[in-house]
Amino acid sequence: MRKARPHARIALFEARDDVGGTWDLFQYPGVRSDSDMPTLGFTFRPWIEEHAIASGDRIKRYIRNTAEDGDILRHIRFGHRLRSADWSSTAQRWSLRFRCRPDNAVANYSADFLMLCTGYYDYAAGYTPEFAGREAFQGEWVHPQQWPDTFSTKDKRIAVIGSGATAVTLVPSLAETAAHVTMVQRTPSYIAEMPARDAVSRWAHRWLGKRAAHWLTRWKNILYTMSVFQLSRRFPSFMRKQLVNKVRQRLGSAVDVDKHFNPPYDPWDQRLCLAPDGDFFDALSNGSASVATGNIASFGADHLSLDDGTRIDADVIVCATGLALRVAGGARISVDGERVQANERVTYKGAMLSGVPNFAMTMGYTNASWTLKCELISQWTVRLLNYMDKHQYGVVCPLYLDHGADRPFIDLRAGYIERAATILPRQSRARPWTVNQNYFLDLYAFKWSGINDRALQFTRRISTA
Repeated sequence: MRKARPHARIALFEARDDVGGTWDLFQYPGVRSDSDMPTLGFTFRPWIEEHAIASGDRIKRYIRNTAEDGDILRHIRFGHRLRSADWSSTAQRWSLRFRCRPDNAVANYSADFLMLCTGYYDYAAGYTPEFAGREAFQGEWVHPQQWPDTFSTKDKRIAVIGSGATAVTLVPSLAETAAHVTMVQRTPSYIAEMPARDAVSRWAHRWLGKRAAHWLTRWKNILYTMSVFQLSRRFPSFMRKQLVNKVRQRLGSAVDVDKHFNPPYDPWDQRLCLAPDGDFFDALSNGSASVATGNIASFGADHLSLDDGTRIDADVIVCATGLALRVAGGARISVDGERVQANERVTYKGAMLSGVPNFAMTMGYTNASWTLKCELISQWTVRLLNYMDKHQYGVVCPLYLDHGADRPFIDLRAGYIERAATILPRQSRARPWTVNQNYFLDLYAFKWSGINDRALQFTRRISTA
């Protein structure tokens, strides 16, 4: 943004006290990416470390180094949480209100254009279901999003409730020191083994040089991820068989694969979980971890029980039950004093909201690396602002005049998505009111298509004379 618009005044606000976002927040054991780093990393700063699946501290260091090298840190106002943003059509400006740490002071700013990079989940707390009889458990209860700094799991019996990416990450990490770890899941998830180090990348770096190696690895990973997703959508039975058989080959007869790793839904109805170098399966094979499938029926002082009578002894329960979603980081967005209810708006290309002027949001993919789409949206926003400057426009606003925006913003059956259906925007079945989960379609939509596609209404800049 600074290079493309050197004369623009840009202010960056961060609610936390450091850069990193997710990787600054989550501190649970083994926290890592569940996307490959050559595509999760930035195109302008290739990921050069050997690990394709990287630990949280490595990713945060990469983000901080990128910000330092770009001289970005001094422009960030840390500890500033956006509480409200109100657009004035008369002034053609946003009025922004922040709460600032550490004294909770109020700070007011104004802006011509507002871009939110807040993601879609609640940083304050994760999701914990209502477990009947939970109070009977006398051990320690922990949520991964609020992992205690000094918490020790050494030689403890641990039950991890959940079967998503966080649980699959936690189990092998905890199993290294715990007496035993049991993953307690209501329903199975698809778990795929992936090399932590990319063999193609290592070969390419050796023979082709850094630039070519990064280009080759990145596109290889983009095409592979897209292929897996498309095969899952078009041939779900085939992909189910492939994924389940891979687990069966890995675990043999030691685990009931059909019971614990054959989900009742099709591949990519929910996000696929990754096990780098098969660490999750190793923990099951060597006996340091196990899996139990069923509904939780009750809790005791030192255990929990499933509805089939299975008892899981535990000193610690880790509640890896997912995220709580939040739009705009919880800020109140309004246009001329009228509050914007996101679920009543239709998304424009997944980057703007109908009826909300001079506003963009960076939302990534659910079936690929988050950064891939965020970069495209950021580059497109620069194109949009340059177009407005060239034609002396002061306002741009998507206008949705059709009907039938009956699709959810995120097309996944994951519990955290379904719980948030009433707060997320909608999408239509007709472009440009769709949210593509396809990098090639978005390359055209954001990089190569024209800016003025008739879905956007432009207004001349008001005179300041």
